[in-house]
Amino acid sequence: MKILTIDIGGTNIKAKVEGPIDRRKFPSGQEMTPDKLVSGVKEMTADWDYDVISIGFPGIIKQGKIITEPKNLGDGWIGFDFEKAFGKPIKLMNDAAMQALGSYEGGVLLFLGLGTGLGSAIVTDGKVLPMELAHLSYRKGTFEDYLGFRGYESRGQEKWQEHVFTVVERFKAAFLPDDIVLGGGKSKLLTEVPEGCRLGTNQLAYAGGFRMWG
Repeated sequence: MKILTIDIGGTNIKAKVEGPIDRRKFPSGQEMTPDKLVSGVKEMTADWDYDVISIGFPGIIKQGKIITEPKNLGDGWIGFDFEKAFGKPIKLMNDAAMQALGSYEGGVLLFLGLGTGLGSAIVTDGKVLPMELAHLSYRKGTFEDYLGFRGYESRGQEKWQEHVFTVVERFKAAFLPDDIVLGGGKSKLLTEVPEGCRLGTNQLAYAGGFRMWG
């Protein structure tokens, strides 16, 4: 069984099939709908063979179904039939949870995805617990307002990084993790990594997508 993993981001749609083939991507954004996603992925992967698909989605997934519209994409995601659209078996998972699963090495893992927004998940004993910490209150806004890309743009790298360190310490005290992974596309903007943390990569998101079928 060959697996295609799709990572839906607010900036890009990224896809990779199992094996040594490099990932591919195309731009995302506020106008990205599920129909555009499907047509874009089909066109981008027309020369790839795969049997099933894993999808990492930037929103809440319950019992394998999308229950919230994403903040950084277009509309129409709730109730969309991906299996019918792709003609393949599909598994859906929150995008942060998928990268957390691919990052897991044992114990209790806390994953924070520094991207267009802020993703979060915990993995313990190989089980994934997606969380929605991004929109909880923090300072004069939410965690996402300070740690997401809007926070980086409005406050600059140094202040943004200070907030990353502060929030990591707060979550470390709350969740008592054995391991903390900072993933997402904006994690590469850190000039230092908080103590007890390691940086994730997009490769770990794809690994999580492949593990979903294991």
